[in-house]
Amino acid sequence: MDFKKSSWWIVDEKEITSNADNPHSPLSDEQRRDALPLLSLAFGWGFLVTGLLTGGALGKGMSFYPDLLIASFAGNFMNFVIGALVGYIGYKTACNSGLLYRFTYGNLGAYIPILCIALLTIGWQGIVVGAFGFTWAQSFDSPTFYAVAIFAGLLYTATTYLGVSALEKVSMPSVILLILVGIYATWLNVDKVGGWDNFIAMSAQKAALAPITMTEAINLVVGSWIVGAIVMAEYTRFAKKAWVALAIPFVVLIISQWFLQIIGSMGGIASDTYEFTTYMLQQGYISGGIALIAMSLALWTTGDTNLYLPVVQTSSVFRKPQKLMTLVCGLLGTILGLGVYQYFLDWIGLLASLVPPLIGPVIIDFYLINKRQYKADDLPRLAKWNPIAAIAYLIGAGVGYAASQGLAIPGLTWIFPSLLGLLVSMVAYWLLFYGARLGGKTYGVMGLNQESK
Repeated sequence: MDFKKSSWWIVDEKEITSNADNPHSPLSDEQRRDALPLLSLAFGWGFLVTGLLTGGALGKGMSFYPDLLIASFAGNFMNFVIGALVGYIGYKTACNSGLLYRFTYGNLGAYIPILCIALLTIGWQGIVVGAFGFTWAQSFDSPTFYAVAIFAGLLYTATTYLGVSALEKVSMPSVILLILVGIYATWLNVDKVGGWDNFIAMSAQKAALAPITMTEAINLVVGSWIVGAIVMAEYTRFAKKAWVALAIPFVVLIISQWFLQIIGSMGGIASDTYEFTTYMLQQGYISGGIALIAMSLALWTTGDTNLYLPVVQTSSVFRKPQKLMTLVCGLLGTILGLGVYQYFLDWIGLLASLVPPLIGPVIIDFYLINKRQYKADDLPRLAKWNPIAAIAYLIGAGVGYAASQGLAIPGLTWIFPSLLGLLVSMVAYWLLFYGARLGGKTYGVMGLNQESK
């Protein structure tokens, strides 16, 4: 390997044009991938341990049927709608998030959303690293936890270093094995308490001890995967057909995550833990061993896909080699993994408030203002800043965060905070854009096209 400065610290323009997952420019038609590998990767990405964690949290405060199932589906459906909207943009433009945000926020203004998302996805990487350590150590305090977590972080970094093709090789085996173990874990939890009727009764009893509202539950589910929804373009840009771009978020959110949240909630209700490896280990070495292998493979796939996200984003924004940013983001995620996993619920609560408004201006700009017309040739000629996009985001994030902290918004208390923040950012961008237009100023791609006339 050549470690000369010209290739290690600076992008090699000839190399990136042939790179299968080039983060620095829109993909060519030849770089797009077939449906089956992409959908199998979506299954693997969707089987993120956060589904188990979120389900366990829901099971502690909601009756399983029908409240928990409704809250889980509603939150995942919202994330799916956002992911589908973003995913279609990625398919249509063949651009990753680092490029997409430039269309709306400007070439320098894109640093705001991309750095924010990159930091959050590195945090997610840390959660997966910590989850791997806990799976094998079953505690956060033992030397085993730290040793295994560090090993996991280095493993994810090494395999992500090889590129998107390496992710596909471990995704399908992990999904198949985890589905089988998940089905067995579901039967085990129901059987453990004496059948379905007893399980439902136990669920209602536990929920009454520390109830959570439907709004809080939906917000929790949204927060658990909203980052993945708004960076869906990272994967849908590889799609050759629109239906594949829409199927990817459907597989991730409506199938994979809902399945895992149900398993996690049932474990929390019947076994007092969403960590199904914990109660599977109690069944003996064979069941416990299979569960450990299944979870390890799933976490490996998840760790690679999670690390891939900030790598693509930071490589695009800073225009640095992808392999360099893989090492940087991978090591940061490994360090975070030694402590962030314990604060999972606090983390996703913050994400639910601050992340959805980032994509609001992009959705309005692409679909309503520019009528689904973004062209790669426009990117170099865009202005450095689009101030109204940044202002719209700050307004939406502020409202969403205030609502999440219990501040009542008159007339809007029925909307859960994550959706409220997104809608406010969208409305704010729409009003600011046309307000500026009345004043003779047009921003973004629309302004660029008017100047060229």
